[in-house]
Amino acid sequence: MTGGPRFVYAKAASLTIFALISAGLLALTACGDFARLPVSAGTGAQPALPPPQQTLIPTVHIAPARGWPGGATPQSAPGTQVAAFADGLDHPRWLYVLPNGDVLVAETNAPPKPGAEWSIRGWLMGVVMKRAGAGVPSANRITLLRDTDGDGRADFRSVLLEGLNSPFGMALIGNDFYVANSDAVQRFPYAAGDTRITAPAIRVVTLPAGPINHHWTKNLIVSPDGSKLYVTVGSNSNVAERGMALEAARAAIWEVDIRSGTHRIFASGLRNPNGLAWEPLSKMLWTVVNERDELGSDLVPDYMTSVRDGGFYGWPYSYYGQHIDERVQPQQPELVAKAIVPDYALGPHTAPLGLVHSAGNMLPPAFANGMFIGQHGSWNRRPHSGYKVIFVPFENGKPSADVPLDVLTGFLSADGKAYGRPVGVALDRQGALLVADDVGNAVWRVSAQR
Repeated sequence: MTGGPRFVYAKAASLTIFALISAGLLALTACGDFARLPVSAGTGAQPALPPPQQTLIPTVHIAPARGWPGGATPQSAPGTQVAAFADGLDHPRWLYVLPNGDVLVAETNAPPKPGAEWSIRGWLMGVVMKRAGAGVPSANRITLLRDTDGDGRADFRSVLLEGLNSPFGMALIGNDFYVANSDAVQRFPYAAGDTRITAPAIRVVTLPAGPINHHWTKNLIVSPDGSKLYVTVGSNSNVAERGMALEAARAAIWEVDIRSGTHRIFASGLRNPNGLAWEPLSKMLWTVVNERDELGSDLVPDYMTSVRDGGFYGWPYSYYGQHIDERVQPQQPELVAKAIVPDYALGPHTAPLGLVHSAGNMLPPAFANGMFIGQHGSWNRRPHSGYKVIFVPFENGKPSADVPLDVLTGFLSADGKAYGRPVGVALDRQGALLVADDVGNAVWRVSAQR
């Protein structure tokens, strides 16, 4: 006999708890506000910034991860075509193209958070995020993809590096290959054509991490002269609700000397910077930033901006320049007075992650000069925003259009499920655009239509 009163009681209690949890999830996902403005209103050089709309329960509107049906692909812009460069990957997030044309993909996800403070709200949010495809364990590897016959699809793959710690950004300087893990930048020896690296890592610099490590993705880019790395370090919270002591050296871009490992804060007040790119005309560093949540579906626009040495961009005290966030106390009015207005808004809650300048691409002329941006998609907006790859045209080193061009769309089904979510973007050696899709577990390749 396997039952009895105690078993029945325990089973009933479990079902009751499950029902309460389910009800909590439904309440969390059903409540919150609806956007009053289109995404386009929060896009461009002068975005609309309506009054904040705070609700007792934040808006949580996840597109549950479905994956691509057999034979389905995203839709690419007129004059282009899209096909899978590689599929069957494990949560591919970031891309890097080596000089010989090999494509590296970081198969990665958030690191474990043992000892992080538990809360009902945090747990519920974790369950909801898992539905979005973000709950799988990290593969912790970098895979090399090679197209040996030039047909636009990788026919050779090899694990270049494994046993990493939630790797993200990658860069090559000479024969040194750099990886930004969630807690450190590491260096490995590399020779052209290598398909596997087994040498031990050399730690270049330790990055802020710890048991919370809220924004764990750390990206990097090489300075034009090859002497420095610029490394993104996101905030440890939404708006410093855990206190500023846990935000030390975070919400910033670091400048790291590759020889000594010494670093300084290059720019700060950037809640969660991810993609980095050099603009070739102005020689300025640009980044895309995920702004704060829980001020309503119309706030706050995520953005793309040039990054000034020593610049402060508002977080957590203000957004989009000097717009005060009243949730943050005490305020710092002297610091807010210095907050730089970003160059270009990308719409509220679109979650821009990938960024690459278009120089050298072979797509139609409309994409000749500007930035490609991978928008991972919203969770704090109703209806959805993002879930696509866009292009912002540039002129004289600055964005020149109020409305970006769609490059790759169709990541959401008609009933609001996510076939895929675009993350990192890169240009391959043939001038095609590569897009990492961490829900579709693929790398898409967008090329000029034949």
